[in-house]
Amino acid sequence: MNRRQLEQVLRAVSAIVGDPDVLVIGSQSILGAIPEHLLPPVVTRSTEVDIAFFDDPDGHKADLVDGGIGEMSAFDSTYGYYAQGVDTSTAILPSGWRDRLVLVESANTGGTRACCLEPHDCAASKLATGREKDLAFVSALLEAGLIDGGVLAARIEAMDISVVLPDRMLRWVAAGS
Repeated sequence: MNRRQLEQVLRAVSAIVGDPDVLVIGSQSILGAIPEHLLPPVVTRSTEVDIAFFDDPDGHKADLVDGGIGEMSAFDSTYGYYAQGVDTSTAILPSGWRDRLVLVESANTGGTRACCLEPHDCAASKLATGREKDLAFVSALLEAGLIDGGVLAARIEAMDISVVLPDRMLRWVAAGS
């Protein structure tokens, strides 16, 4: 996925739910903070944008996103990428993440104001998930010098998770991925 595609998804999401304020919490939130030409291919290979909302207590907006431009929708079939409506509770994030969000708002977003995770917060969340593709994502960011291992370690330590998981994550970061 690239920034232009992310912006198209943001416009579509806003039109579907009637809310200009969107939260991007998955891997493609990286496109909000780092220019795509600097990103390794493994970082932008996802065709899915995880979209949440600050005000969606019953999950209605997330359901509208899934139904309108979700996986296997006409949007997905036409463009080859899609949005998945999620709740913020689906991501394990470091404390203070809301204070570090990166705003994406331009002529290309059509009035949509998207808040994307700060890259270190995104990486910490991906490490908490621990899937192979998530480890490759974080490794690529570290190897490219786009995130700092020390900052990432501090974010991991700021996560509200069990003792075992942060230790494993910190060992992974310290080993140089």
